[in-house]
Amino acid sequence: MEFSAKQIAEYIQGIIVGDENATVHTFAKIEEGVQGAISFLSNPKYTHYIYDTQSTIVLVNKDFVPEQEVKATLIKVDNAYESLAKLLTLYEMSKPKKTGIDPLAYIAPTAKIGKDVYIAPFACVADGAEIGDNTSLHPHATVGGHAKVGNNCTLYPHATVYHDCRVGNNCTLHAGCVIGADGFGFAPSPEGYEKIPQIGITIIEDDVEIGANTCIDRATMGATVVHKGVKLDNLIQIAHNVEVGSHTVMASQVGIAGSTKVGEWCIFGGQVGLAGHIKVGDRVGIGAQTGVAGDIKSAEKVMGTPAIDAKNFMKSAVVYKKLPEMYATLNAMQREIEELKKQLNK
Repeated sequence: MEFSAKQIAEYIQGIIVGDENATVHTFAKIEEGVQGAISFLSNPKYTHYIYDTQSTIVLVNKDFVPEQEVKATLIKVDNAYESLAKLLTLYEMSKPKKTGIDPLAYIAPTAKIGKDVYIAPFACVADGAEIGDNTSLHPHATVGGHAKVGNNCTLYPHATVYHDCRVGNNCTLHAGCVIGADGFGFAPSPEGYEKIPQIGITIIEDDVEIGANTCIDRATMGATVVHKGVKLDNLIQIAHNVEVGSHTVMASQVGIAGSTKVGEWCIFGGQVGLAGHIKVGDRVGIGAQTGVAGDIKSAEKVMGTPAIDAKNFMKSAVVYKKLPEMYATLNAMQREIEELKKQLNK
C-alpha cells in the first residue's frame, strides 16, 4: 500500500514542507533511506543524515530548521518519534491477521475459546482455561488450567501462562516469557531446604507488554500484580508478591526481589536490582546497574550501588576517575610533610 505525504500529514496532524503528493510504501532509518521510504529525525546526532538521505519523506520536529537544502519532503510534527510510532501501529494493524484453530493445536474440552482467535500448531490450552476474542497463540504457547487470557492478546512461541493466572486485554507476551512460575520460596532445615508451596497467582492487567524470556513469579499467597500499561523488556525477573504500578517501564535484566512495591510511571534502566520488601514511589527514575537496598520516595532519580541521588553519583563518578592521580598526589604530600617534620625537629 502507498500513502501520500498529504494523507500522512492529515493522519498525524503535521505540516508539509515539500511535495504533498510524494508517496511512500515502506519505512527506513534515515541513514539507510531509499526511494519510497519514510524516515524520521528526532535525535540531533543524526541531523547530518537528513541532507543526504534517499528517503522520500522524513518526519521532523516542528522546531527543526535545515542548514542547507533537503531533498526529501518534510512533515513537521510536535514529536517525530511519537508520530512514527502512530504510523508503525497503523502499518501493523493493516497486515492481514490469521484466525482459526490449527488441527495440531490442543484445546481441552472444558476450555472456552473466544471469537476470531488464532491458535497455531502445538499451542496448548488446558482444562478450564479461557481465551478472549481476537487473541493469537503462536506455536508452543501454553495457557495452563483455569488460566484466563483476555481479548486482543498475542502470545508468541513458547510463551507460558501457568495455571490460574490472569492476563488482561491487549497484552503481548513475547517468546519464552513465563507468567506464574513458582516464587523462590524455601525454608532452611537441618536436611537442606524445604520448598514452600506457592499457592498464589500472577495477575497481568490490560495493555501490558512483556519481553522475551522475562519471568513473573506467582505469589506465595495472594497475587503478584503487574498493573495496566506496564512495559517490560527481555530477560527481566519479577519475584513473588511484587506489585508493579501502572505505566512503569523496565529495560533488560532488571531483577526485583519478593514483596517489593513499585509505583506508577517509573523508569528503570538495564540491570537494576531491587531488594525485597521495599517500596519505590511514583515517577522514580533508576539508572542502569543501580542496586536499590531501601525505600525510594516519589519523583527521585537515583544511580549507583548502593543507590544515591543521580546528580551526586555523576559528580562522584568524575572524582572516581581521578582517584589514581589523587592518591599519587596525596602520597607525595605525605612525603613532603614527613620531610618538613624532620627538618623542624632538627
